[in-house]
Amino acid sequence: MNALREFYKVPAERVLAVHDELDIDYGTLRLKLGGGDNGHNGLKSLTKAFGREYHRARFGIGRPPGRMQVADFVLKDFSPAERKELDYFVDRAADAVECLVIEGLERAQSTYNS
Repeated sequence: MNALREFYKVPAERVLAVHDELDIDYGTLRLKLGGGDNGHNGLKSLTKAFGREYHRARFGIGRPPGRMQVADFVLKDFSPAERKELDYFVDRAADAVECLVIEGLERAQSTYNS
C-alpha cells in the first residue's frame, strides 16, 4: 500500500474506501471523512498508508447473530432476502460515491446518509 501511495503521490483526501460496516444495519449507507478502523483489517492498511483522514463509504452489514464469530459472519454469503435487495443497495452506493467525488462530502451526506 505504501509503495502505491509513494508511486502515485495520492493525497489522503483523494482516497475513498468503500467497505462493509458491522455497526450499521444491513443496507444502510454512511459517508464520512476520517475515523478509526474498528478492527477492520482493510482500514488498518489504509490508515497506515494515508493516516486517518480519508473518505469512507460504509455499507452496513449488521452484527453477527448470537455467538457467531465476526470473521465467519463477514465471509458468509448473503441470505436470500439480503440478496434480493443487494443490487439496489450496490447501485445506491455507487451513486453516493459519484456524488461525493463530483459534489463533495457534505452534499453526498445530505443526499445518501440514511
